[in-house]
Amino acid sequence: MGRVSRRTRADADFLRELAAAVPPLVERHLATQRDWLPHEFVPWSRGRDFEPDEEWDPGEFPLPEGVRSALFVNLLTEDNLPHYFATITHVFGATEPWTEWSFRWTAEEHRHSIAIRDYLTVTRAVDPVALERARMAQVSGGQVPRPDSPLDGVCYVAMQELATRVAHRNTGTRLDDPVGQRLMKRVAMDENLHYLFYRDLATRARDIDPSRFMVSLDRQVRGFAMPGTGITDFNRHSRAIAREGIYDLAVHHDHVLVPTVERTWEIESLEGLDAEGEQARRRLLDHMARLARLSERLRERRSSRSTRVADQHQDPARA
Repeated sequence: MGRVSRRTRADADFLRELAAAVPPLVERHLATQRDWLPHEFVPWSRGRDFEPDEEWDPGEFPLPEGVRSALFVNLLTEDNLPHYFATITHVFGATEPWTEWSFRWTAEEHRHSIAIRDYLTVTRAVDPVALERARMAQVSGGQVPRPDSPLDGVCYVAMQELATRVAHRNTGTRLDDPVGQRLMKRVAMDENLHYLFYRDLATRARDIDPSRFMVSLDRQVRGFAMPGTGITDFNRHSRAIAREGIYDLAVHHDHVLVPTVERTWEIESLEGLDAEGEQARRRLLDHMARLARLSERLRERRSSRSTRVADQHQDPARA
């Protein structure tokens, strides 16, 4: 019990020191974020009524399986917002200045789910019955990542917001629909601003306590998972999304971990580490090196597969 109390006091002291960085980051966010209206991003003229017991026809909006899965998972992730808010409040506290940010973040994330759902419903890009049943299962289950400490939370959300930006943006680029492309790009822009807030908050956390930061970062990088646990058929959707190249290990390494862990937080050259922090750094650098090798092999396989597909299109006899 005494050990838990000491950890709690350390977390409280850390949060008090980190809180000074929040107001200027919120002010910057509000000055940078451009307001937008979900209804202006939805092609309402393409919609029609759903008849009772009408079966969804995927042929009305042809999409590769991975793109359809990405839209499905991206929206359900946004739908789980109440539980993310609860976790953020638990980790950072329900007092100012944290609440100003968490309330604003919640309002912006909810806007994403409104816009994406309206777009998918109007265009019939996904099965609305399957989507609603999955939403009920997801939100009723309330499964979300639960960081071990405030510092773990800072490290996790910085990487998670960047990962979400990448996933939304890549999904949009694979939509053969200018309206959908515009919507997913707009959502990704918001996610980028959320990432910048948490990235710079994490940088301040690194400066406050380099060793504790390194230990938390090592733990979160090695255990990182996108917040999809609890989504119906999540493993199947994840495989389809990876096959499409929207989000896989190589994307995660190249576009999430390298920009944050290596470039922004500069863990290899970080000074002032104690023995535990140094051990965490060595462990994390080894992990990053393994991921780099795995990512390179994955890129080579993907390139080889793309070449085979291109050759088959040029010479159907090879198929």
